[in-house]
Amino acid sequence: MTCLYPKINDQLFIQVPSSDASEAEVEYRSRIAELEDEAFLIEIPMQESSGRLKKLHIGDELSVYFMGEGGIKNYFYTHVLGFKEDVIRMVRVHKPAKDEILKIQRRSFLRVSAELELAVRTAAGIRFLVRTEDIGGGGTSFWTDVSTPLEVGDRLECWLLIPYRNGLNEHAYFEAEVVRMKELDTGRSVAMLKFVNILDGERQKIIRFCFERQFDFRNR
Repeated sequence: MTCLYPKINDQLFIQVPSSDASEAEVEYRSRIAELEDEAFLIEIPMQESSGRLKKLHIGDELSVYFMGEGGIKNYFYTHVLGFKEDVIRMVRVHKPAKDEILKIQRRSFLRVSAELELAVRTAAGIRFLVRTEDIGGGGTSFWTDVSTPLEVGDRLECWLLIPYRNGLNEHAYFEAEVVRMKELDTGRSVAMLKFVNILDGERQKIIRFCFERQFDFRNR
């Protein structure tokens, strides 16, 4: 499926990496005003809840998504190139290559290899700490050993520590079910989980991490 660029008047949803945790979580809304060969011209991003405009500077990094057909979110990274004064002031941002735009489909979540810290509690109240093997918007897997026996069908409460590119860490909470156990030659096992109860906001934290990780892989 060919990835399409956003069109004039398409809405953009923008987050601006910041060392301030509360600011980094703010989502701003903007709109494509003009298209250039190497850039998009967008309206000054605005926080919908407060009407506050976001002051941007040349070089600022932006994490952006726009909605495609069927509710598919198209994510990309960009940065501010400059400004254009017209009837309204516009921000000129770098136009990414088409292969730098990642589609996140509702039922087909991106999954990436990642060793993240995961705190787990079983239905019996046993707690343990593990490292993930991979993570995605629909589930995760982690390494475990015989001291923490698990079986297919077990329900687990999980707290995932997510490190972002801007240096901030977030926790995502979810409930998951063990769907497969894979034994390794080392005597350890890999527990494969699917999410069975997760708030959309928690899932978005994970999807954001996966997007950042995939973006980093592509630019190595």
